[in-house]
Amino acid sequence: MPKHKLPPPDTSSADEIEAAFYEALQTGDIDKLMACWADEDEIVCVHPGGPRLVGASLIRTSFEAMFANGTIQARPERIHRLQTLGACMHSLVERLDILTPEGSAQAFVVATNVYHQTPQGWRMVVHHASPGSAADGQTMAAPSTVLH
Repeated sequence: MPKHKLPPPDTSSADEIEAAFYEALQTGDIDKLMACWADEDEIVCVHPGGPRLVGASLIRTSFEAMFANGTIQARPERIHRLQTLGACMHSLVERLDILTPEGSAQAFVVATNVYHQTPQGWRMVVHHASPGSAADGQTMAAPSTVLH
């Protein structure tokens, strides 16, 4: 029996699941957020500065605790995609709108999202996020070399 009650709006691509995941963060919809995850015991989530959480129960509990303080206004940017036949990895920067004592500000998180193609469609299996900085909003890549 599936662990999640609501299917995401579209599971035909990793991009669609990612869009649903970030929409759920922005609206604080825990059921929609959890529906983006695969129904596997070994799914993994690491929040910035936090421990590794393995399994849907721990992941759900962590997001419920975050939503108790409000929604998470994270927008994915600078997405770098790597896709194979049944897996897809997105390396990206999350731009977050936060409220500080001085007023509104932006924070940055560097994240890796991994998706697997399952019988139910594409689903998230890993979300690993680390603290970032404004410099992370810039894409850095090694210069390409041409060999003759």
